[in-house]
Amino acid sequence: MDTTFPRLLAHHARQRPGDAALREKEYGIWQTLGWADLYAMVGHMAHAFAKDGLQRGDHVVIVGANRPRLYASMLAVQVLGGIPVPLYQDAVATEYVFPINNAEVRFAVVENQEQVDKLLEIHADCPCLQRIYYDDPRGLRHYPQTFLSQLQQVLRDGSARAAEHPLFVEEQLALGQPDDVAAMFFTSGTTGNPKGVVHTHRSLIDRAKAGADFDTLTSREEVLAYLPPAWIGQNIFSYAQWLYCGYVVNCPESAETVTIDLKEVGPTYYFAPPRVFEGLLTQVMIRMEDASPIKRRMFKYFMDVAREYGPRRMEGKAIGMWPLVLYGLGNVLVYGPLRNNLGLSRVRVAYTAGEAIGPDLFSFYRSIGINLKQLYGSTETAVFVCLQPDHQAYADTVGVPCDGVEIKVAENGEILVKSAGLLKGYYKNPEATAEVLSAEGWYKTNDAGFIDSRGHLKIIDRVKDVGRIQGGANDGAMFAPKYVENKLKFFPFIKEAVAYGDGRDKVCVMLNIDFDAVGNWAERRNLPYAGYTDLAQKPEVYQLILECVEKVNADLSVDTLLAGSQISRFLVLHKELDADDGELTRTNKVRRGYIAEKYAVLVEALYEGMAQQFIETAVKFEDGRSGNVSATLTLSDAKVFNAVERAA
Repeated sequence: MDTTFPRLLAHHARQRPGDAALREKEYGIWQTLGWADLYAMVGHMAHAFAKDGLQRGDHVVIVGANRPRLYASMLAVQVLGGIPVPLYQDAVATEYVFPINNAEVRFAVVENQEQVDKLLEIHADCPCLQRIYYDDPRGLRHYPQTFLSQLQQVLRDGSARAAEHPLFVEEQLALGQPDDVAAMFFTSGTTGNPKGVVHTHRSLIDRAKAGADFDTLTSREEVLAYLPPAWIGQNIFSYAQWLYCGYVVNCPESAETVTIDLKEVGPTYYFAPPRVFEGLLTQVMIRMEDASPIKRRMFKYFMDVAREYGPRRMEGKAIGMWPLVLYGLGNVLVYGPLRNNLGLSRVRVAYTAGEAIGPDLFSFYRSIGINLKQLYGSTETAVFVCLQPDHQAYADTVGVPCDGVEIKVAENGEILVKSAGLLKGYYKNPEATAEVLSAEGWYKTNDAGFIDSRGHLKIIDRVKDVGRIQGGANDGAMFAPKYVENKLKFFPFIKEAVAYGDGRDKVCVMLNIDFDAVGNWAERRNLPYAGYTDLAQKPEVYQLILECVEKVNADLSVDTLLAGSQISRFLVLHKELDADDGELTRTNKVRRGYIAEKYAVLVEALYEGMAQQFIETAVKFEDGRSGNVSATLTLSDAKVFNAVERAA
């Protein structure tokens, strides 16, 4: 589209000035900001930023949760031709040094004292950083640094300057072009320094339009913005599509109130990674286990009805009169109250992406009447590559190419994508850009997959991660670690998994239990424990996890391609994998190579057939302190099935 994000804002402000644009929950009360008021706020910020020296092409770091004034600051930066660079608010201070220096950032807009403190900690290492603006003033009253400014004061300064230069914002809007750089998003950096993915207004708005048209989104949608703005998925749903469609974005009070806020808002358009849907379902199952026998029996009966008829009903197929009556009764007694309790009673379209979602989990939500679908995309493709039509949502695919997308499969199985939503390039990294963008304009996704007979895309794993078993009974068999890990994480008791096997004679995995789910399981069995480390090493817990592992092996045994990827040995780690400890990216993807180095003694112990292994690990606590966690871990064997054999 031949427009920019600030021009879309100006359009909404003219056409529907009083309609709600943003809501923020503050002290338990929802505060509404209309389009005209938002436009005025953005204009005042733009005036103040210009006065402080922000120039066209400058990068501005944005750090914080979803907050109206932070959204306004992004728009104000774009009004002036600057480039917002959102960073993860939960990152440690040192993780900001490379992006800030790489992009030569002079200005930063942050949410609160925590983010100010992080930037002050690294200020000496970032010589370009000249000014820090903050939204929430709590705790910042006596900070002596003269380069700190509160956004409230910025708005007052901008208002005064606007009175002197009333046409300034309109003049800046006219200068902006669709092919100007709109934003830069840094990748997770799983194998080195993160790369800055450069997107234009045209690329982001094109994909926002494609997604909106696919699901017929309108200005009447309600969205809850609770995921990190630095993640392009959240940015597309609550910024690009918000400005394209003109719907309402709701900002929760805090991470702790998201579940409550979800119920209050009742979004119609919802996005969450599988981990969130897993968490919601785990909470439901825990509550049902504590319910009365009558309620448990009713829940089980109607969930059986839902599993049998719900998916067919969501696909638009006839299910017969009696099943329709039964499902309707279940909707009154179970499904409706359950959707309401989850905060999803008004959802018209719900998406999940980022990781594969388990078929049982996927089927559960669709069976109770939630239109949950999968999508496929990445930071480099501005998210929308494949989407699932309403009546063609399958657990084993990620949908069909959406409008404006071409897909082809390379000889090595890699998915190649061409669309108007592709990145302009990696910032200051032409070599990396040339590696992923061909001369013909194809983006190399590094994902291995194929188009099935229904025209839907199936993803197997990352191309670089697909390996081969070497030696043993399965010599030469394909090994897809992510596929194995995702099958393990389909179980509510397993939170994280890291699989190894490439170049080895068998597959071994390291696991994290889900502390809440396994803790509840242990409490109902009067099994005492003293924290995560103690619970993770209980023999009863190992037996529970062994059953999950062997169910995965049974499923793999009938997969002609991946039967050799069955798990021979496993252990449960003594600590949860954590981004602060470098084990996960900020989008919660495992850094498999780093983990293999950090826990090399455990990997070797698995392959050497040891029954126990002592490990001591340095950890970083939430308050910034460092410490050590040690334990003697149990290493367990698992049953591996013949290709024609199934578990009893």
